[in-house]
Order: sequence, then structure tokens, then C-alpha cells
Amino acid sequence: MQVFHCPACAARVYFDNLACTCGQALVFAPDTQAITALQTGCANRDRIGCNWTPMDGGLCRSCAMTETVPDTDRPANIDLWSRTEEAKRWMLANLSRWGWFGPQDTGALPVFQLLSEKTSDGKTRVVMGHADGEITINVSEASPVTLAARQTALGELYRTMVGHMRHEMAHFLFLRLSEDPAFLSEFRATFGDERADYGAALEQHYADPAPMDGTYITSYASAHPHEDWAETTAHLLHLVDLLDSVQAVGIGFQGGPQGGYDPYQDSDTENMIRMAIDATLAINHVNRALDLPDLYPFVLTPAVKAKLALAHRYLRRTVNNTAPQPELVA
Repeated sequence: MQVFHCPACAARVYFDNLACTCGQALVFAPDTQAITALQTGCANRDRIGCNWTPMDGGLCRSCAMTETVPDTDRPANIDLWSRTEEAKRWMLANLSRWGWFGPQDTGALPVFQLLSEKTSDGKTRVVMGHADGEITINVSEASPVTLAARQTALGELYRTMVGHMRHEMAHFLFLRLSEDPAFLSEFRATFGDERADYGAALEQHYADPAPMDGTYITSYASAHPHEDWAETTAHLLHLVDLLDSVQAVGIGFQGGPQGGYDPYQDSDTENMIRMAIDATLAINHVNRALDLPDLYPFVLTPAVKAKLALAHRYLRRTVNNTAPQPELVA
């Protein structure tokens, strides 16, 4: 994610800021990837702190994709909804750098069902997932306490709300990309045949998870080609955003990007991954000085890199020099 400038005082401001410290009210314009002075805001600005510019209907592009919100009769759900929408906006802003869901993209849009485990009628089970263009997200995991408990219980230290958004959106992107027979042919040659029984595959995975053998980015990716794609694509988005953020704040490291480098414009997957991994190694070294976990403790084998390259090539196909380019802050 880039860092921006306040239009009034030129101070640094950040993606989710509603206002600058100078008092200037701010909005983020996804079509131009810029922070500007507030004129009109999303209809959800006051309710959940959405700082995006609105479309004709009053909601911004991101909020308009949300069909169902959590039960707001439970006040705690409003904060969870707000945190979840923040993660969704971050993910969508990243993808818009490749032209997804902007004015030039005439394809189908995802629909989000944001549900909470706590409702006025009591506690209910929420299963995150994607089905036929609908993405269901459990906003309960936007609670730091709940998320930490799930991370520990499931052994997934890097389970995050942005990660959930990227994973489930990857399923939707597969739906869009699979309209191209060439994509399906390459996908099946690299990831396997997605027509294999999904329910049976997941049942087998949970009963007897396959050992990590360097073929998959995570154990869950081994469950089914659909999950291999979603996990791989989520990690691609992690790595590109990581490198973009490192570049935005001027973190330098040996072999790193030079000034003006934009990872969203880099078509060389191997080059982009190399620099992202070098950046994580540098940050890991700093984290260890404070006894903190490594930033990105995943091993990218040649097999995994081949999958990342396929996802990278197809997700970048929408760029065509029409995607918005952000302001670069020195």
C-alpha cells in the first residue's frame, strides 16, 4: 500500500485516514488511487468510518458490494463490521492497481455477505467461503481476541482478516478468469482438475492432511485445486502488497527496488518474488531483535513459484495501462 499526502498541508497520510492532523477531512478515490479533500463521502462514512468516495447511489464501490451486514442490534457488531470493511477496502484497492473492478472492468462484481456469530437471537455458526460469486465473511474474526484464539486453536499464526479477504476473493477471481478456455487449460496443467469432488476432497484433507512436500504453499492448499489456487493467489497478493509497502516507506535493502519501482507494473514474477523475499529477510532480522515472529515464514519452492507465476500473469491481464497509478511519496 502506498503512503499519501494531505492535499491541504502535504503531511503524510495513510490509506484509512478520515482526516489529517491539520484538520482536513479526507477521502480515498479508488479510480485515481489518491487521497483528496472531502467533498462528499460514502453513506457509511459516519457509521463505520468508510473513507472512500461515493458512487451515484451514495455508497462507495466497496460498500456497495456488501449485500448483508451483521446484526447491528448487537452494538459490538458495528465495530466488527467496520474492521471487516477496512480489510475489504484494502484488498480491493490492491486489486484495482491491476484494473480489477474499476470503470474499465465490465465483468461481474463479487457480492459480500458479512455475518457475525453473535445475533439478537443468540450465537450462530458462520462458515466463510465463496459460492457462485457470493463471498461470506465471518466478521467475528475482526475481534483481536477472537482472532488470536482461532490462530492458536487452528495453528494458523498468520490467519488475518485481510488474508481471509484475499483468499475468498481469489475464488471469485477464478470464476472470472475461467471464462477464458486458455486459462482453464493452463490452470488444470498446473494446479490440477478443479472438477474433482470438492466435498470429498475436503473431507479427506481434514481426516488425513497431506504432508508438506514442496508442492503447495500451505497444507490447506493440498486439499483441492480450488484451495491451491486460492491459497497461492492470496500469497501472491501478500507478496506484491508487502513489496509495494516497503517501497512506499523507503525501506532499503541489498538488491531491493530502486526509486519509482512499482511492483504492480512488474511482469517479471521471479524478480518481484526475489525482492519481496529479500525484504522479508531484512525485516525478519529486525523482528528477531525484538523477539517478534518472522514476517513471512513460508518456503517458496520452484513448484510454488510456477503457480504464483501463472496467477500473476493472469491477474495482471486487466492492467492494459488503464489501471490507476498512485501518487509516489518520497
